[in-house]
Formats: sequence, structure tokens, C-alpha cells
Amino acid sequence: MLIRYVKGLALLSTGALAGAFGYGAANLVPTFDAVPLQMRLSFHARLMEMNGITMQGAMALSALSAATLAVMTRGTPRWLAGGAGLLVLASFLITRLGNVPINGRIKEWAVTSAPPDHAEILDRWEAFNNARTGAAFAAFVLLILLVLRRPGVESDPEDTL
Repeated sequence: MLIRYVKGLALLSTGALAGAFGYGAANLVPTFDAVPLQMRLSFHARLMEMNGITMQGAMALSALSAATLAVMTRGTPRWLAGGAGLLVLASFLITRLGNVPINGRIKEWAVTSAPPDHAEILDRWEAFNNARTGAAFAAFVLLILLVLRRPGVESDPEDTL
């Protein structure tokens, strides 16, 4: 029975993570591109302050629940959960090493001015954003596949827990 709750938590947290990144990629980024630069910079800087805790929490919960699920299962479910956990970790690393440093620069630009190469830097931020969004969606898909598997196809701990 415990494994069902872990599956539910992994699916919920990873779905929320993928949904948040997906919403950003589908709606916020095009809006950023459509408004004047100073408006984008101010909004982007404020949004990143708000997102810091919630997105890191979603990534941590997603990674932890997927890793726990990988430990609790065997065979294909272990591979699916482990793969999902690694993809969530990838989205975290892309965020931390790619987006966050650029967010710091954007925060500075919001109170000063953007440098001449700002468009290239913002394009790089969007590329990192697309990569982390893709990783989060792939993790979510792996967990959906895990949850939709027919029990008994392989030794499924859900039959014994």
C-alpha cells in the first residue's frame, strides 16, 4: 500500500513541475518577447524571486519521490522511476547552472540597463528553459508509464506491500 502513495506523490509532484515549466515555456516566454525590454526585465526579476522556493521545492519533491520509488521497485518500474529521477535532477542542474546565473544578470539589468549582447543572453536563457522543460516532461511521461503498467507483468512490489 505504501508504494501506491509514493507513486501518487511522484506523479503529482513531477506533473506539477512539468506543468509549471510548460506554462512558462508556452505562455510566459512568448509574453516576455512581446513586451518592451524593461518591462520584461522587471517582471522576470520579480517572477524569479517568487519562483525560487516553489520550483526548488517541486524539483526536490519530484526527485526524492522518484528515487524512493526506484528503491522500492524492481525491473522495469525501477528503471522508469530511476530515469524519471535522473531527468528531474537534470532539470535542476540546468536551472541551477544555466538559468539561475542569467536570472542574476537580469535582476541587475532591471535596475540598471541591459548590455548590448542582451538578446543573445536572453536567447540562451530560453534555450536552458526549453531544455529543463523537456527534461521535466520526459520525467513525467516515465512516471505515467510506470503507473499505467499492468500489475503482474513483472514482479511488482505493489502485490506484496
